[in-house]
Amino acid sequence: MTDSIMSKAATMEIPINSNGDTGTLPEDDSLEQAAQLQWSLDEKVGSSRGTRDLQQVMVSGPNLNETSIVSGGYGGTAEGIIPTSSIKDLRAKARRSSVPPSSSILCRIASQSNEHQGSNMHHSSSSSSMVADDATRGVAVEKLETMKKWGLNTYKCTKQMISERFGRGSRTVDLELEAQIEVLRDTKKKYENVLRLARALTNHFYNMVQTQHALGDTFADLSQKSPELRDEFGYNAETQKLLCKNGETLLGAVNFFVSSINTLVNKTMDDTLMTIKMYENARLEFDAYRSDLEELSLGPRDAVAMARIDAAQEQYQVQKDKYEHLRSDVIIKLKFLEENKVKVMHKQLLLFHNAISAYFAGNQQQLEQTLKQFNIKLRPPGADKPSWLEEQ
Repeated sequence: MTDSIMSKAATMEIPINSNGDTGTLPEDDSLEQAAQLQWSLDEKVGSSRGTRDLQQVMVSGPNLNETSIVSGGYGGTAEGIIPTSSIKDLRAKARRSSVPPSSSILCRIASQSNEHQGSNMHHSSSSSSMVADDATRGVAVEKLETMKKWGLNTYKCTKQMISERFGRGSRTVDLELEAQIEVLRDTKKKYENVLRLARALTNHFYNMVQTQHALGDTFADLSQKSPELRDEFGYNAETQKLLCKNGETLLGAVNFFVSSINTLVNKTMDDTLMTIKMYENARLEFDAYRSDLEELSLGPRDAVAMARIDAAQEQYQVQKDKYEHLRSDVIIKLKFLEENKVKVMHKQLLLFHNAISAYFAGNQQQLEQTLKQFNIKLRPPGADKPSWLEEQ
């Protein structure tokens, strides 16, 4: 029985293709059964002599690792014999070349997807960084050009100013316009003085009205507490209250006068003087570029010099147009300012005269009529809010 088993293990047949390949080999159950039989026989060594003889047969018998497989049956030709070790190598190759499990496929797909997304993100981030760099570079170049133009213009204007102060350079002069500008500046100084004095008068008169109001209250209180002087204190209390009322009416007129003068001086005149300042700066730039053009015209006339002359001529024309435009603006504003000043001051001086005359003449009706004539509204009686002048 043992000999038949070993002969079966030594000469097991497996199908061989025409190419000598094993194809799809089934699992070698016979080899596994032989190995299990040998293990069981080893366990029973020493129990009987027959078992020892079997063990010797197994030791001296053919090696399973070196067993050859015959394709055509036992005793066939040697052309179909394939070593068992070759079959094992074929199985190992088949296992290595088999399709990977689904988890490995998913890992490879995820890895490839991550690499693709990473490359896309890197490409988009590099594109956005390039756009940001180009924008920053453009802003920097623009600022550099602006600073360059400003520096060149400042240098030319400073040079022209120093030349004029030392009497070496010429300047454009409009005698009539400059005379009107000087008159305006002198008028503004005088009107500022009028405004300062009118505010001082308003402050003093406001204090006097408050004093009269307190004095009238005191006289009224004493008339109640002094029966023997009730009539005298009563007359004085009524007089102070009347003066206080007329004083508040006059304060309304004076405050309106101060407000109008303040608007004329600090808004209308200041706006015209600001335009005059812009005109003077344009005149200085115009003279600076004019002097620069004259210097270039006296130099050589080669190709480079002619290009500079053409550029200077363009800048000169631009500055000339700017100067003439601001000059016309100043002339118009001076004309309108003079008309507005005459109109406003005529109304305000008439108001101030009529109000002061009516107050000191004691003519309450004329004082109230003056306020109605100029559409002046007084504060409500008993209002403790300070006047407009006090808030300044």
